[in-house]
Amino acid sequence: MTRRLTRRFFAVAATLALSVAGSTQQPSPAAAPAMAAPQPGYTFASPQTLTFTVDWRVFTAGQAVFRLENVNGQMKVTATADTLGAVNMLYPVSDKYQSSFDERTGCSASFSKQIQEGRRKVNTDLTFNYAAGKQMLFERNLIKGNTKQQDAPIPACVTDSLSAIFYAASQPIVVGQNITLLLADSMRVVPVTMKAEAKEEIKTPAGTFQTIRVQPTADAGIVKNRGNIWIWYTDDARHLPVQIRAHLPLVFGTITFHLQSVESK
Repeated sequence: MTRRLTRRFFAVAATLALSVAGSTQQPSPAAAPAMAAPQPGYTFASPQTLTFTVDWRVFTAGQAVFRLENVNGQMKVTATADTLGAVNMLYPVSDKYQSSFDERTGCSASFSKQIQEGRRKVNTDLTFNYAAGKQMLFERNLIKGNTKQQDAPIPACVTDSLSAIFYAASQPIVVGQNITLLLADSMRVVPVTMKAEAKEEIKTPAGTFQTIRVQPTADAGIVKNRGNIWIWYTDDARHLPVQIRAHLPLVFGTITFHLQSVESK
């Protein structure tokens, strides 16, 4: 496994594969579709820890852990992605991602990532100021010591590449219907359509689940026409994500997240 392959592998893993739908075009905030608030009666499970094994082809290459906590109405999400076994010996990766969003509206408040991949160490903080209509980025390279600051316009409500999967779970998931979200990533905002395709029974180390398979798509993006992503949510009120698959043949083939355990403490 090359350095580039491993780095791209865990970039997808740590963000639950949604950020690969990011657009290279910046739509007008005024023209962007509105994001729906979480459906009435939906409750974000808190505290909750979801642990996934991450398989590449026939190998178990890593582990991803997601932690949700409710702090005064703000959902705090923490995700870690770490290489395991031979992959860790070839090119160690230990990444940490954090985000927060309003449980009533689903709108993201912040997103940050601490990247440690081989000799590369970069910290990035992204905040959303809806009153000012701006997203603001601050990035620091811990090896080179340099920093970068940027801002860009945003519409009235956006989600980020970590919160997005849990926001989608708060919406009605019905086969044949779509969920629309506005994904903010790398100073861009792009409408993403979550297509509920079919019901399937999925077996994971955490058990067997009746699920609905959902495919995120976008009209433009950095991997448009180069791959596909699917997320399997439980077909019940929880909409628990139990499996995620990214098929990117031009980069490294197929990677799959299998739910290993769920803890509510």
